[in-house]
Amino acid sequence: MISTEISKPVLPMWSRLHAWRAGLPKPTPWRMRTLHIPMRDGVRLGADLYTPVAPAKGVLLVAGPYGRGPLWSVSLARAFAGQKYTVLFASTRGTADSEGDLDPMRTDAQDGHDIVTWMREQPWYPGRFGTIGGSYLGYTQWALMSEPPADLAAAVVTMGPHDFVRHTWGTGSFRFDLVGWGADVGVPDDPNPVRSMRARAATRKQVDSVVEAVPVAPAAVEYFTGLGRAWMLPRLIHDDIDDPFYAPMRHADALEHSRVPTLLFAGWQDIFLAQSMRQYERLRERGVDVALTVGDWAHIDILLRGQPVIASETLDWLDAHLAGQGRSSRRRPVRVAVGGSGRWLEERVWPPAGVATTTWYLHADGGLGERVPAPDAASRAFVFDPARPTPTIGGNLISKGGRRDDSAYGTRRDVLVYDSAPLRSDLWLSGVPRVSLDHASERGDADLFLRLSDIDEKGRSRNVTEAYRRVRDAGTADITLNDIAYVFRAGHRVRLIVAGGSFPQFSRNPGSGENPLVAEILHPNRHEIRHRGGSSVLLLPIMPRELVAGLRPSASRDRSREELR
Repeated sequence: MISTEISKPVLPMWSRLHAWRAGLPKPTPWRMRTLHIPMRDGVRLGADLYTPVAPAKGVLLVAGPYGRGPLWSVSLARAFAGQKYTVLFASTRGTADSEGDLDPMRTDAQDGHDIVTWMREQPWYPGRFGTIGGSYLGYTQWALMSEPPADLAAAVVTMGPHDFVRHTWGTGSFRFDLVGWGADVGVPDDPNPVRSMRARAATRKQVDSVVEAVPVAPAAVEYFTGLGRAWMLPRLIHDDIDDPFYAPMRHADALEHSRVPTLLFAGWQDIFLAQSMRQYERLRERGVDVALTVGDWAHIDILLRGQPVIASETLDWLDAHLAGQGRSSRRRPVRVAVGGSGRWLEERVWPPAGVATTTWYLHADGGLGERVPAPDAASRAFVFDPARPTPTIGGNLISKGGRRDDSAYGTRRDVLVYDSAPLRSDLWLSGVPRVSLDHASERGDADLFLRLSDIDEKGRSRNVTEAYRRVRDAGTADITLNDIAYVFRAGHRVRLIVAGGSFPQFSRNPGSGENPLVAEILHPNRHEIRHRGGSSVLLLPIMPRELVAGLRPSASRDRSREELR
C-alpha cells in the first residue's frame, strides 16, 4: 500500500489504541506527506515523512520492503510520531512506489547511506538520528551500520538478521522460508481483505508445490520466472555462503564497526534467534552500549504478543539515547523471559554469570540422565528417508512456529528420543545447551536435527530449543542448540529428539552430497548413535539459585514503562 498525504494534524483511532495497549504515554497528533528520495544511480525511493505537531524530540529512519500501510506504520511510524519523533519511513527499491529493480539485500547498504545523505540536507534534520524496525526492517539497519554514519545516535533492532545468507544456507542445508518469503516480498497489499486472503492462500499452495518438488530447482525456476522474480534463482543454486555472489548481502562487519548504542529484541522461537544472540555477544565484547530483551515469542510476535514490551522499551531507549532525556530506565542491560515460569530474568550479561554445566548421558534404552553408560553399551539406529522426510513440528519458523505439541516425534521410526526420569525438583536453565553425539551414517553426507522438549505429567511433549546441522564425517558431532531460559517443572521429563531432517523447515538431504535443491535421486540414510562409556552427551546450563530467587513476575503491568523502572 502506498500512503496518501495527510496535511491536517491527525491522531487516528488505531494509533490511540496501539499506544494504550503498549502502555505508551498518550500520543500527540502528527502530519504525514509522501515524497521521493533520490539515490546515487538516479533511482527514487518512495517514503512517508511523519511530522509531530509538538516540537520533535528527534528523527527516526525506518526502511523496508513490506509497503507503508497500516500493518507496519501503526506500530512504527505512527506510533513514534505520536511520541513526538519525526519519522521517515522509506520503501526499499522495487517495492511499493520505489523505483528500481527488486533484488532484496543487494543494495540496502548503499541506499541507506544515500537516504542519510538526503536527510542531512532537509530543514527538519537536527544533526543526529536513530533507526528502528524489525525483521527486514532490522536488516536494513545492520546494512547501514556496516559503515555507521557518525550522526547515527541510537538503533533498535527487533528480530533482525545481519546475514540473510547464513540464515538460509549456514547449516549446510537450505531453509525453505526464503522460498515463501521470496514469493510474497514486495507484492502490493490488496485493500480488499477477502481478496488478499484468497491471494495469499493461492500463493501458499503454489509455494508448497515448489518446496515438495524433486528436484526443487526446476520447479522454482518455472515458478519464480513466471512471477518475474529471477533474482531468487541464483540464491537457490549458490550453496556456498562464502561465494562472492553473496558479499553485498552479508553485514557481519557491522558487528565489528558499529559503536551505536543498540537495543536488541529477540524471541526464543524466532527464526533469527541465533543471529540476535550473536549480535549481542559481539557488540558487548567490543564494549558497545548494547541491551538485549528476549521474549517467549515467535517471529510473527513482532506485530502481535511482543508489541507491548517492544514498543515501550523502544521508546525508553530512544528517549535516553537519541532525545537525551536522561538515562534508560532499564534495571539491567539483559532482560529475558524464562519459559515455563511466567517470569523475567534481568542480568548484566548473557549468559548470566555463575552458570554451571551439568552432563547428562544418552542411553541405549532411550534414557537420559547423569548415570554413565557401560563401556559396551549398545547403539541405536534410525533411517532417514528423504522421499518421506521427517516432518517439521513447531519451532523456529515464520508460520506455524513457536511451542507446539511435538509428541508425534516419539512414535516415529525415523526419530530417536531420549527421555529423563520425572524430575524430583524444578530444573532451571539459562544459557547455551550443547549436544555431543557419537554419530555415524551409511552415506557420508547427513543432516542432524536435535531438539530439547518438555514432557508434562500427562505425557505431552512441547518443544523448547533446537539445532540443525549437516555433518560429513563419522565420529563426534558437537552441536550447539539455540540459547535457552527455561524451567522444567518437577514431575516433568526432559526429552532430547534426534532425527535426520525437519521438512519443510529445511530441505531434505538427498544423501549424495549434492546441493539438495538440484538432486534428482534421493537415497535413504541409516544413522547410528553410539553410547559406549558415555560417548554421547547432553550438556545443560544450570541457572544459579540466586538468579532463580530474583526473577521478576510477568504480568500485564510489564507492558508499562513505569514497570521497567
